[in-house]
Amino acid sequence: MKVGFIGLGIMGKPMVRNLLKAGYEVVAFDVMEANVEEAAADGAVPAQSSKAVAQQCKTIITMLPNSPHVKAAVMGENGVLEGAQEGSILIDMSSIAPLASQEISRACAGKGVKMIDAPVSGGEPKAIDGTMSIMVGGDKKVFDQVYDLLMVMGGSAVHCGDIGAGNTTKLANQVIVALNIAAVSEAFMLSTKAGVDPVRVFDAIKGGLAGSTVMNAKIPMITAGNFNPGFKIDLHIKDLNNALETGHGVGAPLPMTALAMEMLQTLRADGCGQQDHSAIAKYYEKITGVEIRG
Repeated sequence: MKVGFIGLGIMGKPMVRNLLKAGYEVVAFDVMEANVEEAAADGAVPAQSSKAVAQQCKTIITMLPNSPHVKAAVMGENGVLEGAQEGSILIDMSSIAPLASQEISRACAGKGVKMIDAPVSGGEPKAIDGTMSIMVGGDKKVFDQVYDLLMVMGGSAVHCGDIGAGNTTKLANQVIVALNIAAVSEAFMLSTKAGVDPVRVFDAIKGGLAGSTVMNAKIPMITAGNFNPGFKIDLHIKDLNNALETGHGVGAPLPMTALAMEMLQTLRADGCGQQDHSAIAKYYEKITGVEIRG
């Protein structure tokens, strides 16, 4: 019932709270001391390093921004592999490049540590209520062993294949989400410019074929002008960069993903990198001079 948790950001903090509520003892670490203090206030046991987490726990979860952060936390100085016992399990729930997952898994195997990659979808709201979608790559036996633990944090957990398959699945998810937000923004700019209230358009079409989880989540934010981050543009840029690199590596054409990436890069240049990815709508507002508001 003891779990190590490394990475206490927007997603990690509510995930730790759900583990604590379910009765797990959580040993937590983050490079930001304030985050560790907040987790400790919720009931977690604070640790001074990733190594210290691994010394105390045979199951360790990482939830970090990108591939270099996971490599440093696992393979670097004072990292997980310096403290992990043989037979420990590393669950990397970060969204990183599939090839990086495979590299980290090889390093883990050299120390007798089992690893699965288990990125999530759903953003902060679903991290809070414990209904994230979890996509998993790695040994099916390890997946089965930690399934109940994953389901404390998620509404679903699906084994997708060998190590790296979880992050490949997540990249597919992120491509669809980015293009969906762009399509929604484009369509609702059309209605706005044509003089039709976008809130009424949303009410009219959300139950039809054009309806989607993305539209239901993001149109209320866009029409209210609320771009407080559940998932930041900077992080979506990271995911689409990983998708484009992976696509180039396997020969998969991603022209629409490249277009969405340019929109996001424009928004980052305009200082919107820390805003929610629903701010893709602001790209259309920038080029038209019109806001999509109810």
